[in-house]
Amino acid sequence: MTSPTDQTPDTGGHGSARASLLGQPKAVYAVAFACVISFMGIGLVDPILPALKEQLDATESEVTLLFTSYLVVTAVAMLVTNAVSSRFGAKRTLVVGLAIIVVFSALAGSSGSIEGIVAFRAGWGLGNALFIATSLAAIVSSARGGFAGAIILYEAALGLGIAAGPLVGGTLGNISWRGPFYGVAVLMSIALVATVLLLPSTPKPTHATPISAPLKALRHRGLATMSVAALLYNWGFFTMLGYAPFPMALSITQLGWVFFAWGVLVAFFSVVAAPWLQQRFGTSVSLYAAFTLFAIDLALMATDPTDQRLMVGCVIAAGIFIGINNTLMTQAVMTISPVERPVASAAYGFVRFIGGGLAPFAAGRMVQAWSVHVPFAVAAVAVLGAAVVLSTAHRALRDADAGLDEDGHVVTDQDDVAGEVADEFGGAPGAIDEALHAR
Repeated sequence: MTSPTDQTPDTGGHGSARASLLGQPKAVYAVAFACVISFMGIGLVDPILPALKEQLDATESEVTLLFTSYLVVTAVAMLVTNAVSSRFGAKRTLVVGLAIIVVFSALAGSSGSIEGIVAFRAGWGLGNALFIATSLAAIVSSARGGFAGAIILYEAALGLGIAAGPLVGGTLGNISWRGPFYGVAVLMSIALVATVLLLPSTPKPTHATPISAPLKALRHRGLATMSVAALLYNWGFFTMLGYAPFPMALSITQLGWVFFAWGVLVAFFSVVAAPWLQQRFGTSVSLYAAFTLFAIDLALMATDPTDQRLMVGCVIAAGIFIGINNTLMTQAVMTISPVERPVASAAYGFVRFIGGGLAPFAAGRMVQAWSVHVPFAVAAVAVLGAAVVLSTAHRALRDADAGLDEDGHVVTDQDDVAGEVADEFGGAPGAIDEALHAR
C-alpha cells in the first residue's frame, strides 16, 4: 500500500496521468492485468460466433445468447456487488470474482452444447460483476499518481482488453472453438494467483452498503437519464458487436483482425481523444456528435449488411464513436451523480448492461421475422434516441463541465489526498468517497 509521501504529484493533466502508467507497484499491475483479461471476455467470442452456429447446429439467436446471458447476469449482479464488497472487503471480492470466471470459462470450453455454453457464460457474468465492482477501487488504493492516474490506468486496461479480445479469440478459435474459453481460464488463473500474492489485504469499509442502494440511486434524475441513454446506446453497440459477425461471412481469423482494429480505435479514442474533445467542446456536444455519427454508421450497415467491405469499414469506424462515448458517459455519470461512485457505477451498469444483453438476441429474432437490415436500422434509431434522452440532461452536463479543469478532471482535492485515503480505508468501495466528503 502506498503512502501519501510516495504519491507522484498529479496536477490533473493527462500528461502526468499517463506518466503514472509506469513505475507502479506490483499490485497495480496484477489488478490491471486481471482487468485486461476480464474485458477481453466481452469480444472474445465474436470471431467464433459463426463457427459455433455451424459446429453446434445452433441458430443465430441461440448463439447470440452468449452475450445475453453474460451481460444480463452481469447487470443484475451489479445490484448486489456493492453490498458484497462492502461486507467482505475489496480483495476478497476481487479474488472470488476471478475464481468464478476461471471456473465458468473452463466449463464453457468443456461444454458440448450451445445451451451449456450459454449457461456457463451466465456464471462467468456473475464473476465479472464482482470483479468490475472492486477492480477500480483496488487500483485506486495502490496506484501512484492519485485518483486521475488510477482512472487512466483503468481505462488503458479496458481498452487493451477490448482490443486484444477478438484477436486472441480468433487465434485460439482457429485451433478449436473451445480455445478462447480455455485461454481465458488459463489467463485468469494467472491473474488470480498474482492478485492473491501481490495485492495487499484491504480492510472492510467503515459501513456496509445496503442492497437497495443502486436502485434508490436511480431516483436521481441525472443518473437515471444518463442510464437510460446508455441503455439505448448499448443497444446499438451490442447489435454491432454481437450480430455483425454473421452477415459479414468472414473466417475466424479475418473476424479477429477486424474486431482487433475496432478495439484499437476504441482504446485510442477512449484514453486519448475523448479527454481532448471534452476539453475542446464540452461533454454534451462531444457526446451528441459521437452518438449521431455512430447512428449514421449503423444506418450505413443497415443498407447492405452482406456487403463485406461496407461492414468491415463501418465496424472498424464504430470504434471511434464507441471509445468517445464510453469514456465521456462514464465520467459524466460519476460527476453528476450525488451518490458514492461505486453505487452510481452499479446503478448505471445495471441499466446499460440490460440493453447490451438483450440487443444481440433481439437482432437474431428480427432477422428471422423480417430481414437482415432491420436490426441495424433499429440500432441506429436507438442510438439517436440516446442523444435525444441525453439532451434532457443538458443542464446537468453543462454544470458538471463547469466543475472541471482545463484537462477535463474534477476540480477537487481528490488527487492530493487519494493516497492518504487509500491508506486509511484500503480503497474499499465507497470508502474513498466517504473520506473525501468527510474532509
